[in-house]
Amino acid sequence: MSRDMSRDTSLTPLKVTVINEPALRDAPEPVLDSSSYDPSVPIAIDFGSYELRAGFTNGISPALTFPNRYSKYRDRRVNKYYACIGYDVWLDQTTRGQARSPYDGSMVVNWDMTEDILQYTFHHLGVQPDNGISNPILMNEKLACIQSQRTNWYQTLFESFGAPKVSMGVEGLLAFYGHNDWNSTGIVVDSGYEDTTVIPVIEGKGMLSDAKRINWGGHQSIDYLSNLLYLKYPYFPTKLSFYQYEQMYKDYCYVSNDYFEEINGYLRLDNLEKNNVVLEAPFTEVQAPQKSEEELRIQAEKRKESGKRLQEQARLKRKERLVQKREEFEYFSKVKEQLEGEPKKKVLSILQNAGFDDERDFKKYLYNVQRSIKKAEAMELADAVDEVDEDENMEGKFELVDIPDEELNEEQLREKKVQKLMKANYDARQRAKEEKERLIKEAEEKKVKEEEWRKNDFKGWLKDKRDKLNDLLKKRKDKLKLKEDMKDRKSQVSQNRMKNLASLAEDGARGTKRTRQQATIDNDPNDTFGANDDDWMVYNDITQNPEALDEAIEDEYKEIVDLEGILLEHDPNFTEEDTLDAQYDWRNSVFHLFLRGPRPHDSENVHEQHQLHLNVERIRVPEVMFEPIMGGQDQAGITELCETMIVNKFDSTPRELSAQGKAMANNVWLTGGNSKVPGLRERVVKEFTQFLPAGSQMSINISENPSIDVWNGMQKLANNKEDFEQTLITREEYEECGPDYLKEHKLSNWSYFE
Repeated sequence: MSRDMSRDTSLTPLKVTVINEPALRDAPEPVLDSSSYDPSVPIAIDFGSYELRAGFTNGISPALTFPNRYSKYRDRRVNKYYACIGYDVWLDQTTRGQARSPYDGSMVVNWDMTEDILQYTFHHLGVQPDNGISNPILMNEKLACIQSQRTNWYQTLFESFGAPKVSMGVEGLLAFYGHNDWNSTGIVVDSGYEDTTVIPVIEGKGMLSDAKRINWGGHQSIDYLSNLLYLKYPYFPTKLSFYQYEQMYKDYCYVSNDYFEEINGYLRLDNLEKNNVVLEAPFTEVQAPQKSEEELRIQAEKRKESGKRLQEQARLKRKERLVQKREEFEYFSKVKEQLEGEPKKKVLSILQNAGFDDERDFKKYLYNVQRSIKKAEAMELADAVDEVDEDENMEGKFELVDIPDEELNEEQLREKKVQKLMKANYDARQRAKEEKERLIKEAEEKKVKEEEWRKNDFKGWLKDKRDKLNDLLKKRKDKLKLKEDMKDRKSQVSQNRMKNLASLAEDGARGTKRTRQQATIDNDPNDTFGANDDDWMVYNDITQNPEALDEAIEDEYKEIVDLEGILLEHDPNFTEEDTLDAQYDWRNSVFHLFLRGPRPHDSENVHEQHQLHLNVERIRVPEVMFEPIMGGQDQAGITELCETMIVNKFDSTPRELSAQGKAMANNVWLTGGNSKVPGLRERVVKEFTQFLPAGSQMSINISENPSIDVWNGMQKLANNKEDFEQTLITREEYEECGPDYLKEHKLSNWSYFE
């Protein structure tokens, strides 16, 4: 699923691909027809750490291929567990999350799970195990497989399934044998799911003492990609599954032909246009219902009416509380007058009966009531002023202001207070209106003068604008540098600030002549700061308030934008590229290109919030096969290992290769599921060309489907009766020699122990 989106019509829309969970595939159906079953045909089982491939060796391809995964599902209705194997683990979200592999790294660790998977395999192949399996079994094993692994395999196959014969071979050598004869010489590079092995082969025998293993495969590559993207997008709103990262690795990663040259220019706009991949995590977009203009208008009117109703209710409650407070104040004021001149004991008794602790508590309560009344009256005056219409002619509405208080009653005095406040607000609005008109008039006059100056002396006018712009840019640059230096305690700005503080502290302790002569408003002769305007310059220099600095930077930015607008209109030599915003264009930000690709980013767009941009990760992840140190592995890469085997061993030198070295260089096979990464063969060809002596012949080979090379090698071995018999361990040999017995042949791990 893909979608095109872009906000800028001048740019080509980017293709956005939604990364869904892997599509469900039907599990293979078991073979129910037993008429075609032949117990003498060997069964080849490639028990890989990623997929299991099995089939009868009289076929040309594996009859059964499924993920080597196992999960358990509990049916709560019958309280019973069911085993899910292969593609069945994807049928449910619970089983998918609990899916496990019998492998831990390159070793099988869960043998109960392994036995269930083999039982599932034989059942789907249509094997009829009446008294055990009658077919010979071919199995793969890892390079330098430890004895306990082989012992468990023998016990499982011979004792659990009753196999008559078993053949075990190193998977890399089996893959090499599938494309060569029994006595061929060459090198096999087997990059699988859990590791990568490089094995030299001489006359069909693996030189396992010179073979090397790199602890890096497809599994580690997927983990590496997920870690890189997690570091790149730490606040990504969706948690992606391992299967989604796996799909990214398979579909979009490739091996670079020249990694260091390509990585240096990968984040250029022209490269990103071709190589940047935009992936979007699936999410559910919640869209609010669209309302018509009439509905919105009605809703706004309802909110307005509701607000007015709440304001009126609050005003009425305030009036009620004010009346109550006034009554309380009048009552207790009379009580206070009556208690004057009375004995203290009688006063205390009366107050305690009224609920007060003592006379002090009574006075405190009376003071608080009086203060509450004043506060409520102030709010009442404010409400009265708010009810006045500002556009209404207020002349003649302040008739009580000029009348003396002696001629007014109590109600008129209250009204006079309201009129005074209303008149003060009215006068302030009039002054503000006059000031606004004056500023508009001055701005118009200044604009006319600027226009006349531009027409009469364009060069002088242009020079003045350019100088002002340069001066503003310089001031902005200085302020930005100051803002950056303020974050560093060791910067010169911070050190100067501390020196100024120390100097002021010393002057304050010593006292100066100016300190003794001047005093501030609070008549403190020792505090004269602010008496001079220069003090505030010192204050700004010392405190360096970040908020004030940000405000100054923002004001200068507005002035710069206004000046640039004027120059863009009248100066033919001033273009958009000369503006301040062009210097901070997203196209010039490597960080933006790395995170968001070759397009501007809209942080409010919910789709862009769920998008990942794959760029440098596409070549960085597969490069670990050549530079394992990038993935945290202190090992050599596949090219370095091949160079050591061909050039520095088996009697070869960097100047001249031996016959075995030439044969190896001329027969290199890349195999394993991880070798399907695009560009691997071309990169290996380039690397071999660099280290081989001039004029050397080489042949780098890879099959159409490297994943089944191991099974094809088993199938070829089983059909070659003479070679196949050399690899078999019969049940009689197992019972006589025990599970520790190792059958030595060219495809086994035997030469490792020489």
